[in-house]
Amino acid sequence: MQTPFRRIVTGHDDEGKAIILSDAPPPRTVQIGGEHGATFYEVWNTRETPALIDRRSGEPEESGLTLAPPKGGTRIRVIDFPPEGDDVRQLSEAEARARFSEIGGADASTSGGPHPLMHRTETVDYGIVLEGELTLIVDDEEATVGAGDIVIQRGTNHAWANRSGAPCRIAFILIDGEFTNGL
Repeated sequence: MQTPFRRIVTGHDDEGKAIILSDAPPPRTVQIGGEHGATFYEVWNTRETPALIDRRSGEPEESGLTLAPPKGGTRIRVIDFPPEGDDVRQLSEAEARARFSEIGGADASTSGGPHPLMHRTETVDYGIVLEGELTLIVDDEEATVGAGDIVIQRGTNHAWANRSGAPCRIAFILIDGEFTNGL
């Protein structure tokens, strides 16, 4: 696991002045897929758009890990992807679905195709590579992205593979979406 980062949350005091409510690593960190699996840092979520802003309520509570953002809401998370090994490349369809079940996304799994961890969510995701390198796999193409690159993933069938031999850290901002035009 890579070094944790700080999550700084602001709010307002009783007079309406800006304050820092918390300054610590994200409180929810979950590793999935065993000891060599990806680590999810759940940074924040909102339950609606526009997001309600009050003085001090903090992040809406959640239990466990959920792949998609709340309906009508958003989610920001950071994922550390270790280098991918044969254990991932050789996952069966059932094993891939079980991995997605760990993050509340079994229905997102589309297993098969060019990578066993192919999946699709009804979201727009902004992926910003912070460190390292990762390969975005879609049905018939691939793109390797590195530190500073940004992916706008628009409800497409996709998977992520770390073929670089070094860890990769990527931040995702997920926005609830809705398929149109027969998607």
